[in-house]
Amino acid sequence: MTSLSLEIAHALPETILALGAIVLLLIGAIRGKDGDGPMTELAVALLGAALVAVVLSTRKEAGVAFDDAFIDDPFGNFMKALALIGSIVTLIMSGDFLRRTGVDKFEFPILVVLATLGMLMLISANGLIALYLGLELMSLSLYVVAAISRDDARASEAGLKYFVLGALSSGMLLYGASLLYGFAGTVSFPGIAAAIGGHPNTGVIFGLVFLFAGLAFKMSVVPFHMWTPDVYEGAPTPVTAFFASAPKMAAVAVTTRVIMTAFPGAVSQWQQIIVFLALASMALGSFAAIGQSNIKRLMAYSSIGHMGFALVGLAAGTEAGVQGVAIYMAIYLVMTLGAFAAILAMRVNGKPVEQISDLAGLSRTNGSMAFFLSMLMFSLAGVPPLAGFFAKFYVFMAAVDAKLYWLAVIGILTSAVAAFYYLRIVKVIYFDEPAPALDRPSTTQSAVLALASLAMLLFWVYPAPLVEAATAAAHSLF
Repeated sequence: MTSLSLEIAHALPETILALGAIVLLLIGAIRGKDGDGPMTELAVALLGAALVAVVLSTRKEAGVAFDDAFIDDPFGNFMKALALIGSIVTLIMSGDFLRRTGVDKFEFPILVVLATLGMLMLISANGLIALYLGLELMSLSLYVVAAISRDDARASEAGLKYFVLGALSSGMLLYGASLLYGFAGTVSFPGIAAAIGGHPNTGVIFGLVFLFAGLAFKMSVVPFHMWTPDVYEGAPTPVTAFFASAPKMAAVAVTTRVIMTAFPGAVSQWQQIIVFLALASMALGSFAAIGQSNIKRLMAYSSIGHMGFALVGLAAGTEAGVQGVAIYMAIYLVMTLGAFAAILAMRVNGKPVEQISDLAGLSRTNGSMAFFLSMLMFSLAGVPPLAGFFAKFYVFMAAVDAKLYWLAVIGILTSAVAAFYYLRIVKVIYFDEPAPALDRPSTTQSAVLALASLAMLLFWVYPAPLVEAATAAAHSLF
């Protein structure tokens, strides 16, 4: 039995965020003003402190705490760092947009902190109860954030849709968890693995299916993607940027952990589910985005497709597959944050615009923004030698090594289809007749866009740090 101090040391980032969120809430309530004031800066500092705690963790082997419900390992630390980076960058680049649109409420950064706390708990969950607690803390915060612009009918509709469908997915996940507990006699992931062995019965398989249904909703993969386009389009753009980045890290991380630690003996059962989710998501994400005119809806279908590509690596069920998933999610995070920095900067005469046609002729009015956004579109399409190409290369090679040749081939074909709508944006930027010029982006938006684009351009020059970190993360699960 570990001491309380050692358990808190294992959960130091979560402890920082939990205590900090309480302090921020008190400060906001005492101030009693509508504007966020220093709240965003304080929230960024708090998330930064948690990120430092994660990065400085030098633990080489997994350690458990709180009666084995919480696990601290390199895989968790890697994915926590990505989730924290997503939250920090979202807050940094969103301030200007929120002030201009009058949505700069002090509750927004606090809700982001609470959602991030739920993500960290979810990533380190080592049992079904811990998984549900982390999932609901994250989800409840996201429901409110989606509808934070109360005077906007679209935002209210987005929040309501997300809440209703999210409640349905939570019910399915809980039903699956109850079945697994009933047949395994434990909620611990290692305990479930020991109880079911290599021959899961029908009840365990049903529980597995319902559990994955709940997790698939959070990853927004087909057929549980129906909320994504409407919520992405209706929610304020900073909220959409947040949805597209940090929560995806947590959802993919916990799905990977559940598969590798709770069901190592049921590969043939869960592999069929993951392969179906990957195929359906790649196909829908590639074809449904072709007809979109709203760039936020296009990014919604893009995220569905990219989650499908990431699941190709997970379907392999090998250490190389998990490594590919980790690398893919890191590169996807950077590409998404950069793309949303450009979307946040899309304003004409101070008013936000969201149509792809609003980017027409951008190369003649803002050459640097046009170049950086085009590089991100090429990377999202998987054009070599940009980082997006290597992200897909790692997951497809893992599938090939696992003899899932047909899955890799379909992934490559759907990737070629998806390239059409990314390259169409580049065509609009450089070859269409100019639309009204966009306002100059803020300094933070320009910086995020430029850094993300340069990271995609230069990844192939020095990929070692990310690859080595992802390798260590994957190895800790095996």
